[in-house]
Amino acid sequence: MLVKHNNNSISSITSVNLEQGKMTLISSQTASGSASIEFTSGIDSTYPIYRFEFINLHPANDGDEFTLNFSTDGGSNYNVTKTTTFFIAYNSESIVSNGLTYFDSFDVAQSTGEAEILYNCGNGNDESASGELFFYNPSSTTFVKHFTSTINVYNSGDNSVQCNSAGYGNTTSSINAIRYKFSSGNIDSGTIKLYGIKGD
Repeated sequence: MLVKHNNNSISSITSVNLEQGKMTLISSQTASGSASIEFTSGIDSTYPIYRFEFINLHPANDGDEFTLNFSTDGGSNYNVTKTTTFFIAYNSESIVSNGLTYFDSFDVAQSTGEAEILYNCGNGNDESASGELFFYNPSSTTFVKHFTSTINVYNSGDNSVQCNSAGYGNTTSSINAIRYKFSSGNIDSGTIKLYGIKGD
């Protein structure tokens, strides 16, 4: 966040400009046995950056992956061509196993299907996943649409796993809807919040 002071010394500051980088909550959705969570409004040219906040996502099925897909027609079809990459850092509760692993099996290359952004989420009573995803300039009609995601998960093997994914929707059409869902079952519970972030 850029903070601009209108005076030369800290002791004589009379005002602070916090407008640049301001984050505004657009909408929030909470799952309850939901097949998916879709954001079909609020993603437009108003903001150059959008941030999704994932809070305690809990799958109905054990060991599920969490996925996304994009739409250019307001959610009628989720079939934008994507290229992505995925890696994890992990450590077990017993410190028996830990490391950094690139998951080439989670990469998609020019695929219209779902893209994984979270690995092996446990469905135990205390297991969940939380994190964030940034989506850049979705209304551009010149460039592809980039995203970056970092989510930490308590997985089904009692590990803390930081899932890092990134990629782009390979389209110059505006992307105006995003769908999130688990790979094989419902979203038992959890909240996803959508924020807009101002540019310059």
